[in-house]
Amino acid sequence: MIRAGKLDKQITIERETETVAASGAVSKTWAPVATVRAELVQLRAEEYLTSFGEGDAGGAVFRTRYLSGITTVDRVTLDSTTYDIDEIAELGRKRGLELRCSVVAA
Repeated sequence: MIRAGKLDKQITIERETETVAASGAVSKTWAPVATVRAELVQLRAEEYLTSFGEGDAGGAVFRTRYLSGITTVDRVTLDSTTYDIDEIAELGRKRGLELRCSVVAA
């Protein structure tokens, strides 16, 4: 069970949409699917060496109440930081969701 007091962050779940202009040009944008309260369970930052030098890879685990239709194609935004959803775990019998995310590379 998720306690309401722990849901102290507000996240936006976004989905990529395509729009076709009258000229036939296709543009892709991210549209909000839902804005929900969530608990930030874990925030990690790992340094690793890349071919260009040192870099940072960050990730987070969010717990939220159950919301149907969320997939790993969607993404999460928290405080102007965007995360790709890597894995979704259902908590209990549709009680909640655990979203394992990684920071979107700029």
